[in-house]
Amino acid sequence: MNLNKKRRREFKTDYKKRLKLLKGNYLRFVVRKTNKYLILQIVDSIKAQDKILFSSTTKELLKSGWPEKKKSSLKSLSAAYLTGLLLGKKMIDLKKELILDSGLIPNTKASRVYSAVKGLVDSGIKIKHNEKIFPSEEQISGKYMKEDFSSEFKKIKEKIIKK
Repeated sequence: MNLNKKRRREFKTDYKKRLKLLKGNYLRFVVRKTNKYLILQIVDSIKAQDKILFSSTTKELLKSGWPEKKKSSLKSLSAAYLTGLLLGKKMIDLKKELILDSGLIPNTKASRVYSAVKGLVDSGIKIKHNEKIFPSEEQISGKYMKEDFSSEFKKIKEKIIKK
C-alpha cells in the first residue's frame, strides 16, 4: 500500500530522512528558514509525535540589541550564530546530546544552518558535528557584510552571554 504523501509533494517533509532521525532516539536540533527569519527548535519525538522543548527565532535578537536598521538581515550568518547562542543559553541545563535536523534545507558548508550549530556548540551544548563545516569567524562576525558589523556583533554576543 503506497500512501499519498501530501507533505512530500509540497516539499515540506523528507520521509526517509525523518524516519532515520526518529530511529536515532536523540533530541533533534531543528533549523527552519522562513522568508524573514530563522527558527531554531529543540524537538523530542515520542511515538512519531513531535514535542518542542525549547525554541528561539532571529526576531528575538531585536530585544538583545540587534540594530533596527539591520532588521532585514535577520537571516544572515551572524543572526543564525547569535540565535544558536541564545537558544543554548535557554537550555543550558539540558544534558542530552542533540542531532541536527535541517529538513529540506540543503547541506552546504559554511551555511546559516552550520552557523546556528556553531552558536549552539559555543554555548556549551553537545551536538554531533564536524568543525570543518562551520563558517569562519570573520564570516560569522559580519566583516564581509556591506557595512562592517563586527563591533555591533561583539556587543550583542556579550549581552547574550551575560544573560
